[in-house]
Amino acid sequence: MDPLIIIAALSVLLLLFLVAGASLKPFKILGQGIIKILIGALFLFFLNAFGNQFGIHIPINLITASVSGLLGIPGLCALVVIETWII
Repeated sequence: MDPLIIIAALSVLLLLFLVAGASLKPFKILGQGIIKILIGALFLFFLNAFGNQFGIHIPINLITASVSGLLGIPGLCALVVIETWII
């Protein structure tokens, strides 16, 4: 399909939701979740950058970014413990 058609269809759908009064709360929750996952990926990046000297490397993927983003520093520490002692 032509990308212009897809963009137009999504725009019409968004306008329909706005006109019909659809609740934007699910979009807000989804946006906050995505931001937390991105922050988790940033945590993992800095952990890998500084932890490389100590032999710590946690791969950055959706699962590890979600754990470190949603749980914060304790989740990051849990990933390090799992990587160090369990795997």
